[in-house]
Amino acid sequence: MDKKKILVVEDEKAIADILVFNLQREGYDTLVAYDGADGLHAALEQAPDLVLLDVMLPSMDGFEVLRHIREKQDTPIIMLTAREEETDKVLGLELGADDYITKPFSMRELMARVKANMRRTLSGEEREKPAMPSGGGLRISRENGMVYKNGRALELSAREFDILCFLSASPGRVFSREELMEQVWGYDYYGDLRAVDVAIRRLREKVEDQPASPHYIMTKRGMGYYFNEK
Repeated sequence: MDKKKILVVEDEKAIADILVFNLQREGYDTLVAYDGADGLHAALEQAPDLVLLDVMLPSMDGFEVLRHIREKQDTPIIMLTAREEETDKVLGLELGADDYITKPFSMRELMARVKANMRRTLSGEEREKPAMPSGGGLRISRENGMVYKNGRALELSAREFDILCFLSASPGRVFSREELMEQVWGYDYYGDLRAVDVAIRRLREKVEDQPASPHYIMTKRGMGYYFNEK
């Protein structure tokens, strides 16, 4: 199997060097960019399997880079930030980031995040998906990773597809945000569980006729989310 390629976009060379060293030690190929414009170009031209993207960058900040990448690709993106403001964290998730980690962070935690998000880039037999029922107006194709609604293909990200697969595999069963984070994101999450809420909201915007009054992805207040078996 070919090595997975990770793009590091980080303007502090010392931090970039440490990240590259540890990633290569884990068996990944690496690319490095030291400003936002170069990072965006590398992401679009080199098609990495995952991007580690700093927020504070010269020439173009990480949010702008993220926005442009998401217009073209659904590559897993982990934001690296020294900021503590809650609005910054939510903004990254709203723009389509898969995860974020706040500096300073341990390499062990970062590598766990990388490995968990990297699993989403696997395809074919490498990618584990539960058997999926299909009913109502939705049809889920495990073979090509697509979801169709009334015969029309929906543009879901890999994370959104995984959430839909997981919930639909157990219709009617309520899963807490912690359970979804562990089972879909693939690791024990020690940060903000709003990543789940944002991902669910984005999924509803794509699969529901009326996202504010969902039919498929339901909320059990105070408990979590479930797929409507009806």
